Amino acid sequence: MIPAERKEEIAGRIAQIKNQLPLATRLLAVSKYHTCEDIEAAYDAGQRLFGESRVQELELKHAEVTHEDIEWHFIGHLQRNKVKYIASYVKMIHAVDSMRLMQEINKQGQTVGRTIDCLLEVHVAQEDSKFGFTPESLVEMLEEGEWKSMPFVRICGIMGMASNTDERLRILADFEALKATYDKVKETYFSERPSFCELSMGMTHDFPIAVEQGSTIVRVGSGIFGETK
Repeated sequence: MIPAERKEEIAGRIAQIKNQLPLATRLLAVSKYHTCEDIEAAYDAGQRLFGESRVQELELKHAEVTHEDIEWHFIGHLQRNKVKYIASYVKMIHAVDSMRLMQEINKQGQTVGRTIDCLLEVHVAQEDSKFGFTPESLVEMLEEGEWKSMPFVRICGIMGMASNTDERLRILADFEALKATYDKVKETYFSERPSFCELSMGMTHDFPIAVEQGSTIVRVGSGIFGETK
């Protein structure tokens, strides 16, 4: 049983964040490393979107927190051999970072008979990363056109992160780059696909800047649940 003080704390933080978001921007509560009790407290406060980054943890929480209107989003690096475990229920996969992963999602979507919403991960931050398309490689992949023949993958937009810094101008530049990539890709490849409408960027420390640049989904963890111990 979650203490009343903890429940009120989570509800208050959710309300405070949502008050900073325009109607067009949704809050994704990053619940990784946090308890099912915390998720239930957030749910009771009206939160419905939850993000996890480890398949095993998501599996356990999905089995325990069973409200029909919860949306489970997978936001971490997803290994191809793990897609099958979440394909039947995951609402959106935020970090599609390769054609091979997209192929596997399409395969598993066909197996379970559902189309899976996906975001293409774009890497613009200054830190080195193994994951994510560069803006250039993203265009190359889309130009090749294989994605058009994947009926069980619905590409809904792009996702990215800013550099891990307190320097506002650096963060702003990264979000501007992501928004420019989103706009270019939407106009060039998805102009007649209204489902391509999501720009997932912004976390606890930088989501106000992301919102200024047009983010439609912000991913907030510690800002809701506090730091993990």
